[in-house]
Amino acid sequence: MENEPGKTLSQTISDRLAEEIVLRRFQPGERLDEQTIATRFGVSRSPVRDALRQLASTRLIEHLPRRGFSVATMAPADLDGLFEASGELEALCAKLCALRAAPSERKRIEFVHQQAGRAAAEGDAKAYAALNEEFHALIYAGARNKTLQDLALSLRQRLAPFRSQGFFTTENRLQHSHVEHEALVAALLAHDGDAAAAAMHSHAANSAMNVLQHFDGSASRTPSSSAAA
Repeated sequence: MENEPGKTLSQTISDRLAEEIVLRRFQPGERLDEQTIATRFGVSRSPVRDALRQLASTRLIEHLPRRGFSVATMAPADLDGLFEASGELEALCAKLCALRAAPSERKRIEFVHQQAGRAAAEGDAKAYAALNEEFHALIYAGARNKTLQDLALSLRQRLAPFRSQGFFTTENRLQHSHVEHEALVAALLAHDGDAAAAAMHSHAANSAMNVLQHFDGSASRTPSSSAAA
């Protein structure tokens, strides 16, 4: 198995397994055997063990004493709760970023947004996903609150496998996401905290709706618009 550019072997394995868990190729409660996975990917058990530990930190899988690793049970309500909490934190980050970010940070956010627009226009989901993560991380950093930044990043990392899969499976997902970012960037550049928070709330709600529809065929919360994030 070859590493993906910029990633360790364990991270590449972790990402691959996370994708398969989200797609339900592994069932909730199913045991993940280190040797079986190592044989499948043609690697030693060491990077597999590291990959499983990474996944356990995101709670996609569980580590039970003397029983090893198994796929965690994630009910739609649990996933919805994660998205709701993440959306509230992101909205606060956006508000504070609009009020506190330095001019250089605003320029960087705008630049990344423009790059993402090109990726969306080209239908490059992989490039867009990477730029999307940088875009949100820049907003968290611009909030100038390390505790809030760490909490927002932690929840985003837990949701990443569910969120990123939508970029590859939902029609026009990239374009809708970029349009929602447009309103957010405008508010950030205008130093309008309330508008930034509202735009992020809208974006987060649509993202949650899109993922939940694919996760369980339904969603419990009403999106703020018809566009999928």
